[in-house]
Amino acid sequence: MHKIFSAFWLTISISAFAQETTTPKIHGADVYGAKPNRPFLYKIPATGAKPVEYTVLGLPQGLTVDKNTGVISGVTPAKNNYTTRLIAKNNFGADTLTFDIKVGDEISLTPAMGWNSWNVFGLRVTDKDIRNAADVMVSTGLIDHGWGYINIDDGWESEERKPDGEIATNSKFPDLTALSDYIHSKGLKFGIYSSPGSRTCGGFLGSLNHEEQDIKTYEKWGVDYLKYDLCSYTVRTFLVKKNLQKPYIFMNQFIQNSNRDIVYSLCQYGLGKVWKWGKAVGGNSWRTTGDIVDTWASVNRLLNKQKRLSTFASPGHWNDPDMLVLGIVGWNNDSRKCRLTEAEQQLHFGMWSMLASPLLLGCDLTKIDSFTMSLITNDDIIALNQDRLGKQAAFIYEKDGIQVWSKPLSDGTTAIAIINLSAKEKTTTVKLDKISSGTFTTSKNLWSKQIAYLKDNSITATIPTHGILQFKLAK
Repeated sequence: MHKIFSAFWLTISISAFAQETTTPKIHGADVYGAKPNRPFLYKIPATGAKPVEYTVLGLPQGLTVDKNTGVISGVTPAKNNYTTRLIAKNNFGADTLTFDIKVGDEISLTPAMGWNSWNVFGLRVTDKDIRNAADVMVSTGLIDHGWGYINIDDGWESEERKPDGEIATNSKFPDLTALSDYIHSKGLKFGIYSSPGSRTCGGFLGSLNHEEQDIKTYEKWGVDYLKYDLCSYTVRTFLVKKNLQKPYIFMNQFIQNSNRDIVYSLCQYGLGKVWKWGKAVGGNSWRTTGDIVDTWASVNRLLNKQKRLSTFASPGHWNDPDMLVLGIVGWNNDSRKCRLTEAEQQLHFGMWSMLASPLLLGCDLTKIDSFTMSLITNDDIIALNQDRLGKQAAFIYEKDGIQVWSKPLSDGTTAIAIINLSAKEKTTTVKLDKISSGTFTTSKNLWSKQIAYLKDNSITATIPTHGILQFKLAK
């Protein structure tokens, strides 16, 4: 029987750690979706001692890779599945990854990973805040673990449109084209926010009656992601499901006809059981809950709302229990340390990864601490989120405050999460025949990295209050 005695972390020898941090390792998904004849941008996420030299074998015509930055760019070719080989090499070794570029009708084949301004800056966000986030995403190496989007939430818009109807920015954002170019120059993607109503939640300009015009403006600005927040759309829409769908269907036609791949994020708080129709209206993700805050009650409530939603997620279309609340947060007030305990933050990040949710950091990246970095650079946990099979973890059972969730992976293994919802530390034994038929032979603890042989097809674990253990199981 496999015993885990409270500790989350396995002490790694100095020599093993040095090899891990110096030798190149390619991370992130092994599949990428794009539509034909559109601008293409993808940063190969690879850690290792710099400089790293990047090569891509089998890259289709129209795309090139910058050997120094690992950024693949160009114009997407015709519909097809292009199998390539990514290579990252430095003075200490090399790593390779078979990488499929699927050019067709679907994008966001794995959940979006990046940063959003709302949970730390709220409406006070500025151009400088966005540039700083992009800078730190690169300087800290987060980009090398697959974090790729820099998204402005509410607070960039003016209160009045230009005379020709074009949407205008406020004084905090003097030039969104220049800002977008700056973000793209770093190998990152640029996201923006709007509402199908006349006003956003913060009282700024929405897209009502200007939907097509706004998408054309976003094209001009180089937008890669749109969060579309219900907000001021008329109250009666809350009563009839088809009315809830209407504004999202309407905007989607212009997104689909645009000259860019724009990830379409529906923000309507789970109203009308959106998980049943979000895909049909063009959503790449849809909020299944109200807004998150940095309390255990909020994280626990949002998590438990996902118990019966696993069948509604698939590559290109994801359930979204809202953004991550880790590190330094603040919304519209002065920033402060997240109120979640370290165990709660670990559970939060670990379960959002299991759920194949979009992973959008909401912290002040310029003040990021070592603990937060240790969470969001855990490549084994990120790999659960970015697995090409695109399965959301299924809820298996709850007993005495212990929940077990299971997620099949594309390599034939299975990930499980064992979480402790109770107010005290608990030891529990999980019988793995509840997870899958057949017998599992080995487990890898995705936090300590310890690999163990299993006896009796079970795992016994001691978990702190509001804590999590995650394992990858092989037969």
